Amino acid sequence: MNDIARSRYEIWKSRVSDRELFSLLDTLSDTEIEDAFTSELAFGTGGLRGTIGVGTNRMNIYMVRKATQGLADYLNSSDLPKSAAIAYDSRIKSDVFAAEAASVLAANGISVHIYPRLEPTPALSWAVRYFSCGAGICITASHNPAAYNGYKVYGPDGCQITNEAADAITRFIGAVDCFDGVHTLALDEAVGKGLVKYNSDSVLSEFIDAVLKNSVITGKCDNLKLVYTPLCGSGLEPVRMLLERIGVSDVTVVPAQEKPDGSFPTCPYPNPEIQEAMMEGLKLCDKVQPDLLIGTDPDCDRCGIAVRADDGSYKLITGNELGLIMLDFICRERIASGTMPASPVAVTTIVSTDMADAVAEHYGVELRRTLTGFKYIGDQIGLLEKGGEAGRFIFGFEESYGYLSGSHVRDKDAVNAVMLVCQAASYYKKRGKSLLNVLNALYAEYGFYKNGLAVFSFPGEAGMRTMKALMDKLRTEPPKSVAGKAVISVADYKGGSTGLPSADVLEFALEGKAKVMVRPSGTEPKLKMYLSVRGGTESDADGILKALMSACGELTKI
Repeated sequence: MNDIARSRYEIWKSRVSDRELFSLLDTLSDTEIEDAFTSELAFGTGGLRGTIGVGTNRMNIYMVRKATQGLADYLNSSDLPKSAAIAYDSRIKSDVFAAEAASVLAANGISVHIYPRLEPTPALSWAVRYFSCGAGICITASHNPAAYNGYKVYGPDGCQITNEAADAITRFIGAVDCFDGVHTLALDEAVGKGLVKYNSDSVLSEFIDAVLKNSVITGKCDNLKLVYTPLCGSGLEPVRMLLERIGVSDVTVVPAQEKPDGSFPTCPYPNPEIQEAMMEGLKLCDKVQPDLLIGTDPDCDRCGIAVRADDGSYKLITGNELGLIMLDFICRERIASGTMPASPVAVTTIVSTDMADAVAEHYGVELRRTLTGFKYIGDQIGLLEKGGEAGRFIFGFEESYGYLSGSHVRDKDAVNAVMLVCQAASYYKKRGKSLLNVLNALYAEYGFYKNGLAVFSFPGEAGMRTMKALMDKLRTEPPKSVAGKAVISVADYKGGSTGLPSADVLEFALEGKAKVMVRPSGTEPKLKMYLSVRGGTESDADGILKALMSACGELTKI
């Protein structure tokens, strides 16, 4: 065990008052102590995220208090409003961490607007702007496994904080001792003094109103039959409210995933991107025979779907594919209805499908690409708004199942996505088509673009060092070919030479309009490789993609 870990461990043994955490200290092995105490959870533009447990490198009340004290010091040193909004999802201890954050903010003279029960991340983004807050906090680890929780911080624009704000908050956090440097005020006392206020039901209702203002079509979607799963998360209440408002009444909720449960017993990795998480819903589809299966992740900012095929089976649609269906639908119908703005703008990320460029060009839409992370899409909305042109924004999406069709929030919004999916499905059903038919027609028109994701895990402190070494090697010794396809150019996003903010991303363009992009995850100990290909036929594209997937492992060898 190294000296830093040992010293921190001994301090925690002498200072921890929480009984649960104190009892855990004596159960740790030397290896576990080193992993839990050598470093602290890193604070960045996504806030904090880590496994729940005892130690400086874990999510617990002491690290939440420390982060919140740093945030409070940042707000009190700035000219930002001295108020914050807080929301939390179904994860283990989310309600506890939210209450701790509220008590620290209140003790520092910062008023708090907190939801009285679990609500989605987009509802938090909405509340920040609704109450004109200086910041927002959402306690969630999004779609990570049950062992994780997190602490997302939002700026006054309702977008996840900028790099500059994250750096400033990090400096304040670094000056805080998690035991002696934190001010707290009992929550009941803070409520009594008016420093903490629970949001009324009208706040959520007005959020739903704001979502509905981005409707693409008029009329009800009462011809649809749905199966819906909130994946044991926070989506059930707002999604039901939304569906009722758009006229979808034939809805079957997956029983095993209906109630909030941070242990996620039916889907250890509660991510609608992954087939395992959607299996309970797919099984129910075989019995119910709906038009669509819709799933939202625990904090209800990601949305995945499955569509009934002509043979009665159900096909999961990828994030890129759903983004293309929505982009085409929004463009087509806004032009037809005369609501398309002059000089429309759509936004996606550098790792999302290249087919979006072709669709946007077809409709005369400017397509902007940002770094990975929906906050960068939110930044683009903010830039348009500053120029008095927020109405130019028509749609934003990322391959990881995030979508937004309005400026009501500055983050991906699965409630908004559910509305778009239902409106598109209802519109096409009236014309004898399914969303799968629409997707196949898009491929026939624009070419068979296929995308894949290869993920390699590198857990623990050693894993982070390994990932850094791999990225260093790929920079200094880039491959000459991948799966037999020559590398024709390399783009390094580190340093800002691409015109975008600096990011630890490498892009290898291959012959035949194929591409491999490599980036370490910002929220998990994983190295991700995003693959993009285009084939003359679907079979050609699938073959190229399969070859690239097989070759990715070679790129991870040091």
